Amino acid sequence: MSSPREKALSDAEVTAWLAENLPQWRLEDGWIRRTYKTASWKGTMMVINTVGHLAEAAWHHPDITASYAWVEVRLVTHSAKGITDKDLNLAKKIEEVVHWQPAGEGVFEGTPSDQRFAYIKYD
Repeated sequence: MSSPREKALSDAEVTAWLAENLPQWRLEDGWIRRTYKTASWKGTMMVINTVGHLAEAAWHHPDITASYAWVEVRLVTHSAKGITDKDLNLAKKIEEVVHWQPAGEGVFEGTPSDQRFAYIKYD
């Protein structure tokens, strides 16, 4: 059973939504994109696996490019030939999970500030 085709949003709608909700993401070449800077290969793999888990759970899969200390995530809805609510919502979830800092919640200690334990560079 297939779902109806999603409606692609206009570039102006996408740009406005990103500016308000995800300012670190950008619209470029028909994709929404975000580059995460990491502290090392370990951090790069943690970001890739996080994005992979969320994408699989959502059944909406991004393109990912990575190097030693960065990961780029790109989203588009191919069936709609553009950016849809699926892309924006998955980007928002990725951002929430990758940048989660539990120390601010008072329950968890969080990653030590010692650079030996750093895995992502928070914005």
